[in-house]
Amino acid sequence: MEGGLMKMVKKETEKEPFHVIHKVPSGDGPYVRAKHAQLVQKDPEAAIVWFWKAINAGDRVDSALKDMAVVMKQLDRTEEAIEAIKSFRGLCQKQAQESLDNVLIDLYKKCGKVDEQIKLLKHKLRLIYLGEAFNGKPTKTARSHGKKFQVSVKQETSRILGNLGWAYMQKGNYMAAEVVYRKAQMIDPDSNKACNLCHCLIKQGRYDEAHSVLWDVLQHKLPGSDDLKSRNRAEELLLELQESWQSLPLLMPNLPAGLTFEDDFVEVLERVMNEWAPARSRRLPIFEQISQLRDQLAC
Repeated sequence: MEGGLMKMVKKETEKEPFHVIHKVPSGDGPYVRAKHAQLVQKDPEAAIVWFWKAINAGDRVDSALKDMAVVMKQLDRTEEAIEAIKSFRGLCQKQAQESLDNVLIDLYKKCGKVDEQIKLLKHKLRLIYLGEAFNGKPTKTARSHGKKFQVSVKQETSRILGNLGWAYMQKGNYMAAEVVYRKAQMIDPDSNKACNLCHCLIKQGRYDEAHSVLWDVLQHKLPGSDDLKSRNRAEELLLELQESWQSLPLLMPNLPAGLTFEDDFVEVLERVMNEWAPARSRRLPIFEQISQLRDQLAC
């Protein structure tokens, strides 16, 4: 009986369609051919040619544009991918715009376009504030390493704030990055953002505060603290702290020329509080919390 069942299972498996086995869409249009070139033939250059044909033919334009940009990124054709999204996103549905923004942020990050990255991250925060993120739904389905999972607006807000903090760090604006990371940790804390917050405090010469933040990682109090990468990062920061304590206290570094905290960061928080939504809009708790820091940020 058992042997017969195994044969039935094997027979059904053998009947699975080609597109199911290789995880490509069914059909014979240019988008399907692009995915076949990308996933089966492993020919990214040919895939890009077919993605372009799909876009020009109006065949699954939303997916074709996003997938093509991802393949271009893998081939270090980042600038080309950015221009493609900017030029053709108008052909895509409203529901696809958020995914395209996420791809653009990754592209900006890879090619060092920090100002563009910051601008887009602020735009995404604005959408959350207005209740328009996730197309108005409380959660969305995300995919990582082939697995689907649910992401809440709360988690997305923390993720965007974490990315915004990282972008400010790249500009040397550690004061703005610190405030953003603190807000992100209040919403959805983890060890990676804690390490970045510690780094910001070290750069400002605030070693006691940095040690306090780092201690939570070292004591496994935060999600991700047991991850090997986080542990190594925490140990590196602890060594940096120990070396800093042995030297004279440092003054808070000046912000880079042409960049002031008040003009750059307080402005976006002011917009969050005053302009991003009318008084009766769906105001999320995170922005109420940011409002409480208004006086501190303006000092």
